[in-house]
Amino acid sequence: MPNLDSPIQYIPEQLPLILAGPILRHTQTDEVTVWLALRQSATITLQVYDTEAGRGSILGKILLLGERQTIALGHSLHIVAVTATPVGNLCLQPERIYAYDLIVTSQAGELNLIAAIQEHNDSARSNQDNSYYQADDYLLPTFKQSTKSDSLSYFPHQLPTFALPPRDINQLKIVHGSCRKPHGGGRDALCCLDNLIQEEASVPNNRPHQLFLTGDQIYGDDVADPLLWLAQGVNQRLLGWSEALPCVEGTILSDEIMPGRRSEFARIEGGMTGMLHGKTDKAKSHLFSFGEYAAVYLLSWSPVLMPKHLPLGQRWLRDREKLKVWQQEIREIAGFCQDLTAVRRALANIPVHTICDDHDISDDWYLNREWCERVLGKPLGKRTVQNGLLTYALFQAWGNTPQYFKSGTNGEKLLQAAEQWLQSQGQDVAAKIECDRYLGIPANDPITGNPQLQPDADVFILARDKDYIPWNYTVYGTNHEVIVLDTRTWRGYPPGEDQKITPPMLLSPCAFEEQLELPLKSQPAHIKATILVLPTNLVTLGIIDMVQEYELSRKRVFSNDVGDSWNFNQDAFTTLLHNLCREREEVIILSGDIHYSCAVRLVHWERSTLQTSVLVQLTSSAIKNSEIATEIIHSRLKSLLPESSERWMGWHHPAKAVKLPRFQWWIFKKLQKQYPLPDWQYHIEWCRRQPTQSLPWKIPSRHIQEKLSIWRKLIRFIITWVWRNPWLQEGSEVVGKSNLSVVKLNLSLNKTVIQETYWYPPWKDTAIVKSRYEVPLKFDSLIEKRNNINSH
Repeated sequence: MPNLDSPIQYIPEQLPLILAGPILRHTQTDEVTVWLALRQSATITLQVYDTEAGRGSILGKILLLGERQTIALGHSLHIVAVTATPVGNLCLQPERIYAYDLIVTSQAGELNLIAAIQEHNDSARSNQDNSYYQADDYLLPTFKQSTKSDSLSYFPHQLPTFALPPRDINQLKIVHGSCRKPHGGGRDALCCLDNLIQEEASVPNNRPHQLFLTGDQIYGDDVADPLLWLAQGVNQRLLGWSEALPCVEGTILSDEIMPGRRSEFARIEGGMTGMLHGKTDKAKSHLFSFGEYAAVYLLSWSPVLMPKHLPLGQRWLRDREKLKVWQQEIREIAGFCQDLTAVRRALANIPVHTICDDHDISDDWYLNREWCERVLGKPLGKRTVQNGLLTYALFQAWGNTPQYFKSGTNGEKLLQAAEQWLQSQGQDVAAKIECDRYLGIPANDPITGNPQLQPDADVFILARDKDYIPWNYTVYGTNHEVIVLDTRTWRGYPPGEDQKITPPMLLSPCAFEEQLELPLKSQPAHIKATILVLPTNLVTLGIIDMVQEYELSRKRVFSNDVGDSWNFNQDAFTTLLHNLCREREEVIILSGDIHYSCAVRLVHWERSTLQTSVLVQLTSSAIKNSEIATEIIHSRLKSLLPESSERWMGWHHPAKAVKLPRFQWWIFKKLQKQYPLPDWQYHIEWCRRQPTQSLPWKIPSRHIQEKLSIWRKLIRFIITWVWRNPWLQEGSEVVGKSNLSVVKLNLSLNKTVIQETYWYPPWKDTAIVKSRYEVPLKFDSLIEKRNNINSH
């Protein structure tokens, strides 16, 4: 890619004070945390206000107050997660709306949030007038629209607001979603959250109360060429240096590895797997450096650093196919940019909780022992994991668990070590090793060069320092609990040289105890609902299981994430079920990862206690990454092959599970004679997607420039006319369009959980619609007795 335009020329020179955020993070009655990124060092004071009558419109007195100094990631990049605590004995209450302000104190003086946002608007207008561009560059749609104040508020006072979960659990509203790829298929569904908040902004019990992003908040591996190009420019502007990446022999500067030309480099030097089996385009612009990862976070959460124009590539791309890909990705990035202002406002006005999945670092991250050895055993592979995990800690984990980053904690030591390493421009080896301690990254065996492992019962786990910072956590609401599991870094790998690609336990035995058993046993008395966040699914579509089993038989485990679903390791699957069902009769599971949304109900029965438990898995994916396959299963075509219910029974000693046939009753009779009475059994059924509901919301049409001849436009219209038909889009099980979901509970009468999934209909580009799933939480013995496997 010769003569590539320098990206730093396109990045605005006049940077606003706030580069990204504010993002509202961990929030409870006596503590509120807000994350933001700035262009200069400052002390940030967070003030949380009451509002008159709790309706949000008129500010009252300050209830919570706190301050914190930013940490320096670069000469023009400083971040902080500041926490406010009660002034005196004042605490926050449910059923009221609160507002918050930020006071930024620096050498330049003091600004509040409103003034800082106004400075952004002023600098944006200046940058529009003076931005660098070439005559044939692409004008982003954000800059075509009339310039208006990018307010972060839904009220005249211009401050962000929020409401705690209500006292009545039937009014609780939890939003969740996963997999947000800027150039992924479909429109960014995260901006639906802006509509959801705006619609009920002044009614504390009606507006959404919590947002859970359940994985793949960024994509470190599958990156659009123009986005990497922009990230390199942001890195130059904010950090001012290019990272020397270690290779098998010597080093190479990150800026020397061009966008679109990284796939083979990532495979050979880093051991990465995203490009294997003919998928070279999936890693052609893989992120490597800390600055690249940090820049993608900033570009994904805020429009501030987006330039006015992007080059269309004719000046340096001579290959027609590569030029076509570049220009298609430019159009997708342009559409993504158009919704960033709405996304930024939404994230400022609802408590945001996140957890990592593989793409936050790289495809297949820690999938199995083979991946760990081939990637962590190479200098570039390990450096990439270090950089990805460090940015996860700074941009996500700090806000999830601010208690781990307070003064004197290991989290604060990580912040200090990261600051020291970045100030040395990546040369301070001791600081990097110190970062690894707190990030839980294993050291390498001096003889084999492989990552060090340690035993955990009959499996191996990655060895880590005792001072590691945990990524799992529990959020307590007014009367519900949300247990968020880290199923990525605590996997239990089977021993043996021939078991390197065998699907692992997604939680090792000690991780089960720490992350699940302890929170379940420490249930506060007021908790009425237990919600579990699993980044990967408990149950998936039958076709996915079939494909993964086939790929496993061919030893092509990196092709389709073989082993990322819980049901691929029967020991881990049954352990999870028994842990949950021993302590709870009803559990709601929030999941993502698989690029479609659905609802699945699992009824579990334990013979020793005669206890029946109901688990409901609610999947919401992808926020922005729909694919041809998910578009097909979204439609009525999938109704031709509906998902079958499943029945399983099993025994504890020795551990064994048997799937029962659906119709061959004589086989079941044979099993009854062959095996003793089962210790447990469960039944899985897929829930119906209800008819699509239209909404009154109006969203801007996507302004995407695409030069097509009139004949190509006509052909495209004819081909897509049938596909856009609303009737054809009424699938019976899943939503395969880019989507975001809201979960509600009805525990008063029928005991049901409801998921409303919001998506963009293909028949109207200015509309949003929703599909509803309603799932019983109660086990009705009269109705379901016939489904009980054991009739003894």
